[in-house]
Amino acid sequence: MGEAVKGPVVVTGASGFVGSWLVMKLLQAGYTVRATVRDPSNVGKTKPLLELAGSKERLTLWKADLGEEGSFDAAIRGCTGVFHVATPMDFESEDPENEVIKPTVEGMLSIMRACRDAGTVKRIVFTSSAGTMYFVSKSLAEKAAMEYAREHGLDLISVIPTLVVGPFISNGMPPSHVTALALLTGNEAHYSILKQVQFVHLDDLCDAEIFLFESPEARGRYVCSSHDATIHGLATMLADMFPEYDVPRSFPGIDADHLQPVHFSSWKLLAHGFRFRYTLEDMFEAAVRTWPEETARRVWPARRNRYWGGGPGRRLVLKQKRWSNEC
Repeated sequence: MGEAVKGPVVVTGASGFVGSWLVMKLLQAGYTVRATVRDPSNVGKTKPLLELAGSKERLTLWKADLGEEGSFDAAIRGCTGVFHVATPMDFESEDPENEVIKPTVEGMLSIMRACRDAGTVKRIVFTSSAGTMYFVSKSLAEKAAMEYAREHGLDLISVIPTLVVGPFISNGMPPSHVTALALLTGNEAHYSILKQVQFVHLDDLCDAEIFLFESPEARGRYVCSSHDATIHGLATMLADMFPEYDVPRSFPGIDADHLQPVHFSSWKLLAHGFRFRYTLEDMFEAAVRTWPEETARRVWPARRNRYWGGGPGRRLVLKQKRWSNEC
């Protein structure tokens, strides 16, 4: 794809955890970005995007919804690339097939048709998922998109990240953080997911997607995962990093003696020359220090202790701006 190609490119789901960071990285790389959101008038969702460096010159917001056929057509028309991140995320749906899976697959195909009709899209990068209702919907959408791409001669790259952790500029708590930081928040319902878990830093994921978009040799599917751990190893690390929290060290029903990490290999991505930059510690430090204080108060009231007054919550707020400036 080369350095000369700087857009315009579309990012779907641009107000979300991954989408907003990807928009930021694309702007930093000199791209003109068309960011699709369901409601451009929602200031809470769009303000973080409009405050990004380069947004005034090279960012426009477009209304689009996966549930509306053809709603992505205008944004994609005339673009050179599409980064498809958006997906419905109703984890409490009583009808997941019709409320999550079906809209995800049909929305994916609607975007593929828009790319075909535009005639200018050189490559589509789809953010899939390694993980299960949200993850099933992503996998089915990926399968449908791959078949459509083969039938219509479209260049589709699928990036399959594991649990994404890191800083964020999106509004609200990233769903992946609810799981990743469960040992800090005491959310025992998510402990089983962390039993044998794989991670990738948000910044590494977005760098990988841009890298693959620009790589002429890129083809097919790419696992994007840099670290793996067991829940016991993760607990030890977090207890060392955040001594102010009562991190559990034993987990009934999970045998520490025979539990080994399960590795997801990113060999194909690495073989193209991509390199991960962040450690597991980096991921969690970045995630915790960008939590807004009001979110921290809401998410882990039971875990707050004597350190709260001048400790973690205060530290999160103080460090948030510094992290944004560094990035």
